Amino acid sequence: MSFNAPARARAGHPVSKTGARRGATLAFAAQGVSVAAVYTTVPAVTEHLRLAPLLTTTLMVAVALMAGGGSFLGLAAIRRAGPVATMRGAILTAAAALVMIGWAPGEATAICAYILFGLSVGALDVGVSTRAAAIERAYGRSIFGSFYTAWSVGGVVAALLTAGAARLEWPVAAGLSVQACIVLLLAACMRTHALPSPSSAGPPDALAQPPLGRRLWIRLIPFGLVLLVVYVVDSTVSAWSAVYLRQTLAASLTVAPLAYAAYQAGTVVGRAATDRLVQRLGAVAVVRTAALLVAVALTGMAATPSWPFAVLAAGAVGLGASVLAPLCLAAAARLRPAASEAVLARLNLFNYVGVITGGAVSGLLGSTGQFRLAYAAPAALAVLLLAAARHFTQQPPRSARGERVPPFDRADPQPLG
Repeated sequence: MSFNAPARARAGHPVSKTGARRGATLAFAAQGVSVAAVYTTVPAVTEHLRLAPLLTTTLMVAVALMAGGGSFLGLAAIRRAGPVATMRGAILTAAAALVMIGWAPGEATAICAYILFGLSVGALDVGVSTRAAAIERAYGRSIFGSFYTAWSVGGVVAALLTAGAARLEWPVAAGLSVQACIVLLLAACMRTHALPSPSSAGPPDALAQPPLGRRLWIRLIPFGLVLLVVYVVDSTVSAWSAVYLRQTLAASLTVAPLAYAAYQAGTVVGRAATDRLVQRLGAVAVVRTAALLVAVALTGMAATPSWPFAVLAAGAVGLGASVLAPLCLAAAARLRPAASEAVLARLNLFNYVGVITGGAVSGLLGSTGQFRLAYAAPAALAVLLLAAARHFTQQPPRSARGERVPPFDRADPQPLG
């Protein structure tokens, strides 16, 4: 499926590479706010509705499962309406789910709200990734890290709002309603901009690309394994750090969200530097350094004697883990540029397997009082990423005219062509 610029322009949308990047950045920020709002309010929702620990774990796993299904719903929506419309619809649905979670009168409503949130965030995930891949191709250089920086900034803002609401003793419904309003505001600021048409003449890549097949799965495996480990780590910190601080380290409801905030603050720094680091050092060196930092920081988080050290360790985990997902998604999208939405939907399966595995195992260990082990185990997995790093220097694919797509490894900092 091809969403070319001339078609967009005829539909009345201005052609602007910068405008398209701005809109995608707002969508990533909205996703970051909504995900953080859900994860950082888990302790408050659990206590408010008096949910059993096993039910809380089940809900977090259900969110990941529904996100996997939502990813393919998003793929269908992209093929029908385009990535921008898909992003808007998913953002509005996520905001509605946040309000439902906050105002849920009982378990049944909360379960439905979390399921709706999972579907919406999965659709949003594939929508923003597809749009970001197309924008990166238009720029001709690595810019994926900047989008994920916006995601992380949104997460920091939402986590601090959760902490502030707890400090002011607001009910969880009020805090989630404020965060839903922020998500809606970001959606309202989004504008549709077409991307410039390719400078080269000839048939579009979408017509020349062979159908997706088994070989693509094989080429995705190294990136998928990296993404799986990243999201095991991410779900362990994101979904359960607030609960870890609350239950194991005896932190208050005001303090409990700070580990998530520190984690996302670390990702802001890491993702803001990702594109420059790749251009200067190459993707392989960046991936290896990040993997080592994650392993060390998770070990520190598992062994921490008190919550302030856990908050610092969570920030270090975010600093290292933050660069890995953008590099995986950008590399995978370049395997088949004209069908990036389908490629990313496939890659997202690894994402959600990691989220489910990390969330379920961490939740089960936490419910038995073994949260420290839940952070020690992913540290060993992070070391395995060193072996997968070499695949980030793969040869780039060719376009329909036989021209090489830029490898984005030690790339020229200026746009190509």
